[in-house]
This record gives sequence, structure tokens and C-alpha cells, in this order.
Amino acid sequence: MNEFRFTDGATLSGTRKLDGGYLVAEAFAARTGIQLYRGAEVGLADKDVVRVYRPEDEVRAPASLATFSHAPITMGHPEQVNATNWQDLAKGEVSTEAIWEDNKIKLPLIIKDAAAIAAIESGTRELSGGYTCQIEFKDGVSPEGEAYDAIQRDIRVNHLAIVPKGRAGPECRIGDDADNWGASPLTSADHKEADMPETLRKIMVDGLQVETTDAGAQAIDKLNATIADKNKALVDANTSHKAALDAKDKELAAKDVELDKLKGAQLSDADLDKRVAARAKLLGDAAKVDAKVKTEGLTDAAVRKAVFVAKLGDDAVKDRSDVYIEARFDALVDAADAAKPDQFAGAMKDGAGTSNTSDLNQTYAERNKSLGDAWMQTPSKEG
Repeated sequence: MNEFRFTDGATLSGTRKLDGGYLVAEAFAARTGIQLYRGAEVGLADKDVVRVYRPEDEVRAPASLATFSHAPITMGHPEQVNATNWQDLAKGEVSTEAIWEDNKIKLPLIIKDAAAIAAIESGTRELSGGYTCQIEFKDGVSPEGEAYDAIQRDIRVNHLAIVPKGRAGPECRIGDDADNWGASPLTSADHKEADMPETLRKIMVDGLQVETTDAGAQAIDKLNATIADKNKALVDANTSHKAALDAKDKELAAKDVELDKLKGAQLSDADLDKRVAARAKLLGDAAKVDAKVKTEGLTDAAVRKAVFVAKLGDDAVKDRSDVYIEARFDALVDAADAAKPDQFAGAMKDGAGTSNTSDLNQTYAERNKSLGDAWMQTPSKEG
């Protein structure tokens, strides 16, 4: 960005005299929007007109407004006013800070120099602000839909000049001595006097290059911006919709996982039979070891632990894992089986004597004899 000197115009109004002869006045200066400059005035000699945009946030920036406070008032535009020449050039000052009112800057002034007061009372009632700023050469479109070629930034006021008549008139910005101080904007009249031919701009519309006027380009740029905004809104809506669907899919997946867990937890008939048989065996084994142990309502691990405690005491299970207790339980069951006599084997051993064998043999022989003599019997006659 480059620094330039500029002048801004306003009309002096609301004047009144104080007891000491000083003159109090007000000036309103419009500070926003797009203003036209000759290209040579802003360092672009190859361009006839440069459209400079002054954003409201730059105009109302606290650092910019602060420079109005106590800014010196001069007769005409001198060189830069500073501490070395202030006594010779200053005829008054902006008495308080600038105020933003009705989209304009309101400047309360006090003029103390008698000659300057006399000039104002004689009709020299226009002010021309002298300030420096940075110019950023950048194409764009203002919020109002107006195209511009550059943006004015970092506005810093140096002085306010009392001038007989600005070239742009009381309604516009005044550049009383633009050659010495800096650039001032063109009015409609200035634009006509320059007799500049209307130039065409080349812009891209849906991939095609089109030539159109500045006004047409502004309209197309505004339309393209509207289309871009709507496209963005559509993309955002699609993105939000997809996010909602993804969230719903994630929720359904979580429910499916939960259902799979529930299905996995259900036992088949065969599994249930195995569980019942295993439980019955466990309770039977527990009774073998100690029939007095209460097992109702206990888990498998708790049953083993209860039997283990009953046989070996509480200290035996202290800091012992379920695996250890299960192994010791199995050992107790094996010991119980070994200590219990085999009743079937005993019964077979005790009950198989010679007398019983003899009786069986006799009965068998009698049966065979009866079958062998059966043919000798006389059949009975029926009456």
C-alpha cells in the first residue's frame, strides 16, 4: 500500500460568537462510500479514473477519529502542519473529539484568529480537510453493490483548511490546492468535463468471457455474489443433512451392536442342558466334600469357595484367586471320592456265594427236564 495526501470538503455551519470574539462553528463531513479520482492523482497515470472505496469501519476507526481532536484550522492548505510551524499557520482548532452522527462525522470547531473570523463572516465558509491515508489497490464490490478499484485505509487528519470555494462545491469534498496538498475526488461535473470515453470491462460469466460496462460489471458481480451465497447455503444444508444421516447411522449401528450382544447372551437348549448338568455336578461334588454347606443362590465360584472355607477355614482363601480355589476344590472332590467305598463292588463281592449259585443251577436243570418230558404228557379231552 502507498501513502497519499488527500483533501476532504465540508460546509461550515452553526456559527456563533463567544464573548471573547472567538467563533464557534460546526462542520459535517461525509466519510464513507466510493469516490472517483483521476488516476494521475493516486499514482496510476495509465487510468483515467480510479474508484476509491472508504469503508465505514476505516472512517470510524478510533485511531482515525482521534486525529480530528485538536486538529489545527488553517487558511488554505499549507504544507504539513507540525510543532515548528503551528504558531504561524493555525487559526483555530477542532475543539473536541469528532462525533459520528447520521452517518457523518460532526466536527465542533473554534476559530480564534480575527482575520480568519472576518473571512468566514464575509462568506468564506467552506472547509477542506487535509489528511494522509494508505491506498490499497484492490478490485472489489462494496456492500451496496458498487465496484471499486482501491480501498482507503489508515486515515490520519493533519488540518482543516478554510477555503473560499472548493472545486467540488459545498455538497462535495473540496480540494482547494490539490497540487500542493494532495488528491481530491471528482464530481459528476468533473467527470463530464474530462470527456472520458466509457470503457468496457472483460469479466467471466459461467466460464465465458464477456465485455460490458462498469455498471453492467457491477450488476453481474452482484448477481454472481448472490449465486455464490446461495450455492454456499445449499452446500452447507447438504453438509448438515449428511451429518444428520451419519449421526443416525451411527446410532443405528450402536443399537445393532447391543442387539448382537443380547443375542449372544441367550443360551440354546443344548447350552442350557450343559449348564444344568454342570451345575448339578458341581452341587453334587460340593455335597461329597461337605453336605452341610449351603449352596442355594450362590454362583459356581461362590459354591467352591464356601466348600473350601468349610473344609480349610477363612485363612485358606485369603488373597487366593478363583482359579486357585477351583483347583483345590477339585482336589477335595477327588479326595472325597477316594475315601468313599464302592458300594456296588462291595455288594457284588458280598452277595455272590456258592449257595446262590447252586440254587440257580438246580432251577436251570429242572426247567430243561420239564421241557424234555413235555411230549410224554397225555393231552386232556374236552367234554
